[in-house]
Amino acid sequence: MTTPDHARVAACLRLARTRGIGPVSYHRLIRKYGDAGAALDMLLRGPEAGHVPPLGEIAREMDRTAAIGGHILIHGDADYPPALAMVADAPPVLSVMGDVTLLRGRIVGVVGARNASAGGMRIAQSLATMLAAAGVTVMSGLARGIDAAAHRGALPARRTVAAIAGGLDCPYPPEHGRLHDEIAQQGALITEAPPGTMPQARHFPRRNRLIAGISLGCVVIEAAMRSGSLITARMALDYDRIVFAVPGSPLDPRCNGSNDLLRQGAILTENERDILRELPSGPVPPPLFTPAPDPVPRGVEMAENMPSSPRMDRHGAHAAVLELLSFAPSSVDDLVRRCQFSTATVLTVLSEMEMSGLIDILAGDMVVLSSAPPA
Repeated sequence: MTTPDHARVAACLRLARTRGIGPVSYHRLIRKYGDAGAALDMLLRGPEAGHVPPLGEIAREMDRTAAIGGHILIHGDADYPPALAMVADAPPVLSVMGDVTLLRGRIVGVVGARNASAGGMRIAQSLATMLAAAGVTVMSGLARGIDAAAHRGALPARRTVAAIAGGLDCPYPPEHGRLHDEIAQQGALITEAPPGTMPQARHFPRRNRLIAGISLGCVVIEAAMRSGSLITARMALDYDRIVFAVPGSPLDPRCNGSNDLLRQGAILTENERDILRELPSGPVPPPLFTPAPDPVPRGVEMAENMPSSPRMDRHGAHAAVLELLSFAPSSVDDLVRRCQFSTATVLTVLSEMEMSGLIDILAGDMVVLSSAPPA
């Protein structure tokens, strides 16, 4: 028998999985029509009907999530991460396995190099251990290097959350399968992807957004000048989170990006006390945005509605970068030189474009327009 709550979750999941509906357009539709069911009724009567997934597909996703011990969280649910719920592009649907209550506490993200030094991993593990002992949950992305060290440091205290790019049943990288299972049992795993999704490059910006949005602050340890860790830090800044950075040797290219964050005002971090004294006392930061008035401009809607930002002219940067792109590869450096926006702004916009399916980022930092419509 279908309960009202089951039907609500199914409707929200179906709307969120509709092709062309990104987070901001999802929230706009909910505001306009009152609930996901009414929004779906409107879509199914129009030309977008073919973009709506069939009910059977949604039922299979719900059943498979439950079968592996996962939970589906809808934006607005009591268990939905409160800090993430307040950002303009909050994911409509999350899948979680493990201790859901961890998402409501004070959380700090710890990110850094995959090819981290032994010293960097020792610092990450020590910081995580001390933060967990102080009652702070440590969040990272289950990657090699700094991420894995941070998870292992907080795991004995049962205070770690892993944001993953694929489905809850798809450990990545493969050698972290045991760590993946331990976090599911003693911490929590969280993702936007349905079960069975194998991680691809285009999924990782969404994982980075989860770390930036759920955490109250983000600690960067050993990040090169062009790295996913710096993109996570810039997303955190864009969400008005606190960014911390552990200083590293100027002779080590793995530290160039994290040292540059210090030059830009990140909190110099040597131990957990440097983090704890800066964190808010509660799990929810001040309000970050005011919902955009309807209608949302079409160009923004088609790009999964780029999130509003108090820190940058996002629409202007998006339009400028998009105008320079084509189906022929362009280098990131060339885009930065030609669009007159800062490197940080361009990298953030490119990350969001990749997340929305507008572009593909190829080897050698080359960018092309995607041949497929945003999904």
